[in-house]
Amino acid sequence: MRILDELMSILNFDTVVKEIRQGVFHTGVLTRNCGLAATLARDALRQKPPLVREPGALLEKDPRELARLVYSASILEAAIGMATINSLLEVDEDSCVELNGAELIKEKGKNRRVAIVGHFPFIPVIRKTAAEVWVIERNPLGGDFNEGAADNLIPQADVVAITGTSLTNHTLDHLLELCAPHAYVIMLGDTAPLSPLLFDYGVDAISGTRVVDPGLALRCVSQGANFRQMRGIRLLTMVR
Repeated sequence: MRILDELMSILNFDTVVKEIRQGVFHTGVLTRNCGLAATLARDALRQKPPLVREPGALLEKDPRELARLVYSASILEAAIGMATINSLLEVDEDSCVELNGAELIKEKGKNRRVAIVGHFPFIPVIRKTAAEVWVIERNPLGGDFNEGAADNLIPQADVVAITGTSLTNHTLDHLLELCAPHAYVIMLGDTAPLSPLLFDYGVDAISGTRVVDPGLALRCVSQGANFRQMRGIRLLTMVR
């Protein structure tokens, strides 16, 4: 969890926790800014309850304590922690471009071998132009590989796209170690922190989410919005 440790070390915790929302698809936390993370309810429901300790009392925690939930074995608690971290990050938007991660994967993966950790809706588009696409998924759908295939497939890939939820399920460090030196590595999703710190670990681009209307975004979280239904956000990509 070296990356989580470093992310925690750069945060300014001098603020208060104003709001926490946890919907079926997304988790949102409002501190200095509003941060998001994927909820992963399907995986969470396989865990032994209680899935969140102290529900109803989390607003009483200070930001550092709430952010430290990212280390929790509970997927729902880790999502709250990661959304808190994203709410505390000071994102340099001048270093970002408005670009969807799917477009970047399509561009970099043309005629190349692409490994994607996480089943995203844009995968059929990538298959049209890539030489080969391997989808590695904890809950595999048709044509996907289970997560145990990562050790074999990722080292063969020219482009590796990794879901930001690898931070909340604590697999990111290992996944990055599997990437070949020549591979172009992209981290994506609303969980992905828009921080250049990730470049120190071999990530070449981060495609994440910046909340521009916290009230609207948090309402969407509470009302069951999936990623495509989220409003009040900008899709930004930061490139090394």
